[in-house]
Amino acid sequence: MSIVIRVLSLSLLAFGMFLFPQEVLSSASASLSLWWRFVLPALLPFFILSELLMASGFVNFLGVFLESFMRPVFRLPGQAAFVVAMGYTSGFPMGAVLTARLRKSGQITRIEGERLLAFTNNPSPGFMFGAVASGMLGKPTLGIILAGSVYLANLLVGFLFRFYHITASPAQPIKLPSFKRAWQELKTAQLQDKRAIGQILSDSIKQSFTTVIMVGGFMAFFSVILRLLNIWHLTLLLATLSHFLIRFIPITIQQAFFNGLLEMTIGCQQTIQSVPILSQQIALLALLMGWSGLSVFAQVVGFISGTDLRVAPFVLARTLHGIFALGLSQLFLIFAKIPTTTLPLQPPNLSAQVLNTWHLSFLIFIGFSAVLFSLALGQRLHR
Repeated sequence: MSIVIRVLSLSLLAFGMFLFPQEVLSSASASLSLWWRFVLPALLPFFILSELLMASGFVNFLGVFLESFMRPVFRLPGQAAFVVAMGYTSGFPMGAVLTARLRKSGQITRIEGERLLAFTNNPSPGFMFGAVASGMLGKPTLGIILAGSVYLANLLVGFLFRFYHITASPAQPIKLPSFKRAWQELKTAQLQDKRAIGQILSDSIKQSFTTVIMVGGFMAFFSVILRLLNIWHLTLLLATLSHFLIRFIPITIQQAFFNGLLEMTIGCQQTIQSVPILSQQIALLALLMGWSGLSVFAQVVGFISGTDLRVAPFVLARTLHGIFALGLSQLFLIFAKIPTTTLPLQPPNLSAQVLNTWHLSFLIFIGFSAVLFSLALGQRLHR
């Protein structure tokens, strides 16, 4: 039955692409333009950096220091802290890429990989602060509420997933941070990698370009799918059917919700256009950014396809993330002092957003790493 559904779906998609070639061309061109101007320059440096850091043994070094914090809080090895920091720094799909790398190298188990995958996928800080808060809403201060809701909600998901698939096997002993042992782990990792520095750099750039090109392909493909669904009014049909069950929510808001379930960016844009009340805008934006969209789901599935990691825990985590982010955003709105004046809406400056992404990502990476190191060292001093 699943084979029949798959064939019919692909046949319908092919029929739509032949029937509406101009719409397919325009939607694919728009998504690839966004990828070229924003995603490529924003993500590529972080992909290359992460590959170089992993090849240099920095992840092993970091793992020794943060084992005493990551084990009791998230039931993860210390190496997972690097994935958490990079995932929160650069956004989708860095968490999935690095989690798959750790699993393929045997540094984490399947269960640990599924725990890690559950809470290391976020929108990038540049997207939340630059594209949504400043560009779409015209209120940069709201970026703090959106980012705070999304990040804190994901950490809550990570803490909940520490209880995921707990076995009866004895707990692993937690070793305290040791600079000597961390340095030894780094040297061992470098000795095991026989490649010359030029080869490491070449492989890092090649792997990073392959990854970021895959991201562009997913963006274009799902942009075409969503465009065809809107041409056929299928998302409007879903919103209309849903309206019969939930009548107090307007159809326009429900249509923005269904579009956001498929593609986060388009859902965020339609949310700003169709939702008139600020608190409702923030709630739906936080929900969609926590959920992330089927486009991101497909990217994650593609990157973990070479491992034994399962997708079902990731879907559950994204559902919880969206719900938690929605609730936290409303709590933050209650206690925050948001300016009542609306800033003029301007088309977002993508070049400025790229620079803003690098700046914010650097600050978040340094801040997050400093917090983790402080907690680990504090635990050592306490003992």
